[in-house]
Amino acid sequence: MKIAITTPQGNVGQHLTRMLIRSGVRPLLLTRHPENIPASVAEYADVMQADSFDPDQIVSATAGVDAIYWVDPPTASPDPLGDYRRATESVVVAVEANRIGRVVFQSSVGAEKRHGAGEIDGLAETEVALDACGVDVTHLRCGFFFTNVLMDLSSIRTGCLQTVLPPDAPLSWVAPRDIAEVAALTLLNPDWTGRHVRAVHGPEDLTWPQAAEILSDELGWEVRVEHISDEQMREQYLQVGMSPGMADAILGMSTGLREGFEAEQTRSLLTTTPTPLRGWIQEELVPRF
Repeated sequence: MKIAITTPQGNVGQHLTRMLIRSGVRPLLLTRHPENIPASVAEYADVMQADSFDPDQIVSATAGVDAIYWVDPPTASPDPLGDYRRATESVVVAVEANRIGRVVFQSSVGAEKRHGAGEIDGLAETEVALDACGVDVTHLRCGFFFTNVLMDLSSIRTGCLQTVLPPDAPLSWVAPRDIAEVAALTLLNPDWTGRHVRAVHGPEDLTWPQAAEILSDELGWEVRVEHISDEQMREQYLQVGMSPGMADAILGMSTGLREGFEAEQTRSLLTTTPTPLRGWIQEELVPRF
């Protein structure tokens, strides 16, 4: 089986790459920057330069591929949803041109809403487009990445965890490594066909005060939750250099799921993954301080 991975250096992709290699697969890594793939990884993989926003490059790179792990690549442009449409065109054209039989797509909780969830709307469009291809596809509806807190390192250093979400509303927090494990098992499992949606919810739902308490315990200083307004959060995004369009898209991921949203899939044994926030903090966050 020839499996391609996009964003192989991403939060999920770096783990997925190594898992597939350990399983005996030699994955095809599609990246804009082949020079950034560690030599220890490149020894066991095929690496090809390809921009996920360029359909011609993706079609050429995926010739002969049996399955692909597709991630709409990160963007910092003034029109993030436009970029997602370009990425969607790339994967759809490649799937159809090369008859790629199986796709595992890294989506998000909230994509089922289809509209009104900021940047997640771009993922929803990719889901719809892949469904229309008639390919065997599994959409991974991922919860709130642990790694999202890395964007708040400066405020965490001062003992503050900021959010525009209702602090006491439980949220599914998940380790990227767990998403990679679900992706790897799905890619390697030959016994499914058709369209599937698979939520990846992490080990437990946490409120923001609960997450702050865990951060406090593991970091050794008090971290408290500060609920701020949408306007304050948007201004912070602009101050770090985001375009207005990007700031609105990022903010919309929270505001769009804030009132009355119910996930299509509830937590179950199938959607629950093992890595606790405490373990991730010790392994990934503590060394950064």
